[in-house]
Amino acid sequence: MAGNFEFTLLRGDRPDGPRRGRCDTPHGSFETPCFAPIGTKAAVKGLFPEHVRATGAELILANTYHLALRPGADLIAEAGGLHRFMDWDGPILTDSGGYQVFSLAGKRRVDDRGVTFWGADAGQELRLTPESALSIQRALGADVVMVLDECPPHDATPKALREACRRTLVWAREARDLHRDWGGRDRGQALFGIVQGGADAGLRRESAEELCRLGFDGYAIGGVSVGESKERMRATVEGVTPLLPVDQCRYLMGVGDPDDLCAQVLRGIDLFDCVSPTRNGRCNRVWIPEGVLNMRNAHHRAAFVPLQEGCPCPACTRWTRAYVRHLALTGEMLGAILQSLHNLWFVEGLMAGLRERIAAGDDAAAVRAWFRDRYPGWAGDGPVPIV
Repeated sequence: MAGNFEFTLLRGDRPDGPRRGRCDTPHGSFETPCFAPIGTKAAVKGLFPEHVRATGAELILANTYHLALRPGADLIAEAGGLHRFMDWDGPILTDSGGYQVFSLAGKRRVDDRGVTFWGADAGQELRLTPESALSIQRALGADVVMVLDECPPHDATPKALREACRRTLVWAREARDLHRDWGGRDRGQALFGIVQGGADAGLRRESAEELCRLGFDGYAIGGVSVGESKERMRATVEGVTPLLPVDQCRYLMGVGDPDDLCAQVLRGIDLFDCVSPTRNGRCNRVWIPEGVLNMRNAHHRAAFVPLQEGCPCPACTRWTRAYVRHLALTGEMLGAILQSLHNLWFVEGLMAGLRERIAAGDDAAAVRAWFRDRYPGWAGDGPVPIV
């Protein structure tokens, strides 16, 4: 492993407009805007690393909470780190376990020192603190690591929101100090702070400004896509993005639907991750420019055409909608694999197109017009059509 993390802004110096950049890491670079597929348990579900790489993906995300439980950070470190363990030679980002504070609300206890999870899938209790979360990620050997944060639900009370925001800032300060004591990004890991505050604009501003004063290698917006409406999510991001440094990477956590990706790239976001492409694939929902294919629908029974005309992915170049529908109805695992693979190709193709348009000098209006023309099913104000 050689080299350090560095974000270079290549185009777009407005605080709230589309940007084009590059992140260099010890395991190679990734171009921004970037979408990172999710490899929660050290695997993107159903796909070989080379299949993921072929989609155009350069960065993947793995889950600190799950890997700490099974097989354990010590074993992964003994194997030579997460890159070698899962045979992925590109950059890896690990989250801190903060999302599980939200998703496992009935199986955890939060206090000012950290979070205790019980009844976990490995049958053991797990305690995460700012230090232990960072230590686990250090052992995993990720290129980008996250501070421990408290991710509140979208309908949290004002008091709960304030407490989560305060606690996240306390933990961020502790993680920042530990990271610096351990050598900072000079030892090969970049540390990102996470802005919380729900839909409360004042709390979001307080969180962003304090994190910027502390100083991190990049900044994430957390606590979105947790049950709130798209309009509310977009308003939250629109309010936070101008508060973040122009010359550092901006990461919107847990967002991956095509319409949201375009909308948030136009607001100045550089990095995204989400389970949505592969989860939809496993649920027989295929993304195409005109909307969503429900592959269980009867009208695909004799559709001897590709999932998407002109798509270069293996599913589209080798098989037909009729065949994929057959796989879906019979529960063959190949169906979930092909649909997941196509959806990743679709998303990574969208991101490549956005990068190309921004590099060519298109402003937000021009990029929006390009998206409406290229992805008509995703560009409306209402629900995405089912095809």
